[in-house]
Amino acid sequence: MATEDVVGKSTGETAVTTIVNLAEEAKLAREGVKAPSDAILSVCKSLVAGGVAGGVSRTAVAPLERLKILLQVQNPLNIKYNGTIQGLKYIWRTEGFRGLFKGNGTNCARIIPNSAVKFFSYEQASSGILWLYRNQTGNEDAQLTPVLRLGAGACAGIIAMSATYPMDMVRGRITVQTEKSPYQYRGMFHALGTVYREEGFRALYKGWLPSVIGVIPYVGLNFAVYESLKEWLVLSKPFGLADDQELSVATKLACGAAAGTVGQTVAYPLDVIRRRMQMVGWKDAASVVRGDGRIKGPLEYSGMIDAFRKTVRHEGFGALYKGLVPNSVKVVPSIAIAFVTYEVVKDILGVEMKISE
Repeated sequence: MATEDVVGKSTGETAVTTIVNLAEEAKLAREGVKAPSDAILSVCKSLVAGGVAGGVSRTAVAPLERLKILLQVQNPLNIKYNGTIQGLKYIWRTEGFRGLFKGNGTNCARIIPNSAVKFFSYEQASSGILWLYRNQTGNEDAQLTPVLRLGAGACAGIIAMSATYPMDMVRGRITVQTEKSPYQYRGMFHALGTVYREEGFRALYKGWLPSVIGVIPYVGLNFAVYESLKEWLVLSKPFGLADDQELSVATKLACGAAAGTVGQTVAYPLDVIRRRMQMVGWKDAASVVRGDGRIKGPLEYSGMIDAFRKTVRHEGFGALYKGLVPNSVKVVPSIAIAFVTYEVVKDILGVEMKISE
């Protein structure tokens, strides 16, 4: 009998606890506050949406991405790639269809977590910055300004870049391998292990500083231009582009294209320097011209400023924009596809918060 009383009491307590928990969750839902499990699920969905956006957008423009890197690091006395169309045809002729997508697997392995972290970090950073801005101004209805969006985007870019930089570094080396170069790296993990073993841990972060500096205007402007342009279109409704506070997919793609064009134009020289610094220490990297006009192997750089100075001295200021044309052709659809894919996937997964909120 005592046992039955204990069981009955335990069952009753469990039922009461369950009812209380359900009541608390219902109260949180009414107040607009997510339960811990819902919050975790929302974070996971946001990360998934960001990852899918990155993978889809980069795969769509993988041939142009590879050509851009080849143009950035090629030997100026042995020009193989002198234009977008010619470069793509040369890769197709010498390496076939697979050559156009060489390094894309490694690129996706890097960009999927990078994109996931970047979009999620932007949401969190923009929320935090908006909270501080409202507290400082005393205006509870204040919204993010373009400058504040730039700051949130810069924070997101720095976090995402730092978290996945070693994968970007080895992806660059894998991408520049051609049919005539020794295939030193068999894949991303082999490359990571080889670089760490032969050159040390710090080699995995070669070019990190110009990358981070480049991320500030690049990712910052991407988010700032995209969100500000969307907001302006929704509020002003020019040419009937916005209807009921919602933009069409085509209009969002145009906003993303504009954002990508502005961001990559400002940050491109830093991307060239980053890529060249990543090649330092790799014996199979492309040779370049020394001051006496002879080819003596890859240049060594003591830092970002030194890399800028030597690049301009030996190859001219235009070298800082090598590969800009295929990069421009790549960036416009890539950024546009990434933003729109992110929002579409979040809609499919049922995530309430959008990056503009």
